[in-house]
Amino acid sequence: MDLSTKLLETSDYYAIFSLPAGWQVERSVLDSRYRQLQREFHPDRYAAKGDVEQRLAVQTTSLINQAYETLKSPLKRAQYMLEMEGIDADQESHITSDMGFLMKQIEFRENLEEIRDSADPLAGLEAMRDDVQAQYLQLQEDFQTQYSADNYNDALDTVAKMQFFAKLLDEIEQREEELEDF
Repeated sequence: MDLSTKLLETSDYYAIFSLPAGWQVERSVLDSRYRQLQREFHPDRYAAKGDVEQRLAVQTTSLINQAYETLKSPLKRAQYMLEMEGIDADQESHITSDMGFLMKQIEFRENLEEIRDSADPLAGLEAMRDDVQAQYLQLQEDFQTQYSADNYNDALDTVAKMQFFAKLLDEIEQREEELEDF
């Protein structure tokens, strides 16, 4: 369990997966390393071991899962990167003051409500998802540029915008599922 102890001692999610720290994460490498670590530390493998080893396996697996979920999600990864710089990326306390963006939020919310009553709501949701996804990807590029330039204030503002788009994408997906269940 030496590796387990080492993993639990690190707070660097990139190190857990032997990845270079930064915005770009090779998803296939992350996924492969995740599966390898899951096989190695799955608590079932330690069922016949002592209580300490079982507890370490559970804690290690939990840490691996948390690190994986963080690094695979652009929003969580951006928040984590800012936290690594000592910046509180808690989005409950940071709201963007970009009035254009705030107006766009209202417009998107209204459009999402109006799509429900449209002639072809699934087509409307698909078009909206494409638009929202494109803007979300642009914000990810903006974050990478701002973070690389040590422009953390703008990067934090961009993370707040990313959070809105990530949540909106989830809501669009939920609406699609609701419509498909009818």
